[in-house]
Amino acid sequence: MRVVTVVGARPQFIKAAVVSNALRDAGISEEIVHTGQHYDANMSAVFFDELDIPAPTHNLEVGSGSHAAQTGAMMMGLESFLGSHSRPDWVLVYGDTNSTIAAAIVASKMDLPVAHVEAGLRSFNLRMPEEINRIVTDRLSTLLFCPTQTAVDHLDREGMQHGIHLTGDVMLDATRTYSRRAAERVSLKSLTKLEKDTFYLGTIHRAENTDNPARLASILQAFSDLEAPIVLPLHPRTRSKLDLSSIGTSIQLIEPVSYLSMLTLISSSIKVLTDSGGLQKEAIWLGKPCVTLRDETEWTETLAGGWNQVTGADSDAILSAVKANPEGEAPQFGEAPEGSASSEIVQLLSG
Repeated sequence: MRVVTVVGARPQFIKAAVVSNALRDAGISEEIVHTGQHYDANMSAVFFDELDIPAPTHNLEVGSGSHAAQTGAMMMGLESFLGSHSRPDWVLVYGDTNSTIAAAIVASKMDLPVAHVEAGLRSFNLRMPEEINRIVTDRLSTLLFCPTQTAVDHLDREGMQHGIHLTGDVMLDATRTYSRRAAERVSLKSLTKLEKDTFYLGTIHRAENTDNPARLASILQAFSDLEAPIVLPLHPRTRSKLDLSSIGTSIQLIEPVSYLSMLTLISSSIKVLTDSGGLQKEAIWLGKPCVTLRDETEWTETLAGGWNQVTGADSDAILSAVKANPEGEAPQFGEAPEGSASSEIVQLLSG
């Protein structure tokens, strides 16, 4: 059996790490194709090193560009790669990026079966490129690996009836595995001079925030008005949009960090303020309340008890959410029916 895994962005490296380990344990051959969507060393290469992911078989080195240019370049590169190698049993894709949809389209047109990890997620906001990527990829996939029952229900309401499996969330596998490694390998002092539980953690990278000057300014104003400092690993897209000289002194800018470093920052923070999908979940799983800087979330399970609050980019709403305290224990979600999500996925691919 042979699997071709297509990845291109930080969250996909993390998800692929635990599934790749499970594939190796099962004796299944895997080739990893890196599209080059994230090409900065801190956004790409370091993840392969610290997560023990095998080096990519092939790197398309696509880099940045418009959605059309980037996706088109990926499709041409993937078509060339898949056409010049023996036919795989599965093309395995993750999440909702341009790398995901490019691989799904190319594979389906080459009559290669597609398996989608993190299928069935919906924000119901078609202005988000990610939402379009999710919907199209799900429609083209033979196997749909859903992280939660909510995701299964979304596909059912859309009339999809075949190949749908509730596997649990591979990100939960990764958070459990690598948070232990982070505690052993990455000290908070190596990342910031701030002490544990004295700072907030922020991330901003989605186009709806970075490409809208008013939204970005409103978020940064809220960050400046927090009663404690906020550590902000600066995504390359965000850096290109900022006048760094105007950043308030309470905002501590740092370079993009590796996954283990991010887990250390989450675990050490008071709360997490983010527009990331994955970070919402990681915060809750690590017992940290979250404020989501978007107008909706795919991860509705995180909202229970006010552990995750969706505020959009409004400064007052952000500050109000930061002051609010969640109720009860952090919500539990993403558990695999049996064992781990990664082992469930490998069993289904083998079946």
